[in-house]
Amino acid sequence: MEGDMSYHSFEDLDVWKRSSRLAVEIYHVLRDCREYSIKDQMTRSALSIPSNIAEGAERYSNKEFSRFLYIARGSAAELRTQLYIANKIELIDNQLSKRLINEVTRVSAMLHGLIKSLETRNPKPETRNLKPET
Repeated sequence: MEGDMSYHSFEDLDVWKRSSRLAVEIYHVLRDCREYSIKDQMTRSALSIPSNIAEGAERYSNKEFSRFLYIARGSAAELRTQLYIANKIELIDNQLSKRLINEVTRVSAMLHGLIKSLETRNPKPETRNLKPET
């Protein structure tokens, strides 16, 4: 869906759906965590990914959308780092850590692909068509 950029809303984007599911999972995993500083950082990073995708998509500009996707990608890198640390301090086990890191890495790759698609599709104009072409 991201490849052709024909969508009505950010809710149609697979990367938004996937990163939203990831954020929900992070909240569930950390629900009973008493290490409040890392819990807060991880939930903020996880929440930032789909939030920035949504905000950028609503800007109606390829340049602005790309900027917010880069921010989302940065948040994904933060979350990946926090997952490594959470594993090292035994907040989450190895298997869960690996699975979540793989998921964050996949989301990051999807964001990279979407950014490249925006940049190569039409690097100059500031507007894009959000309605499918008929």
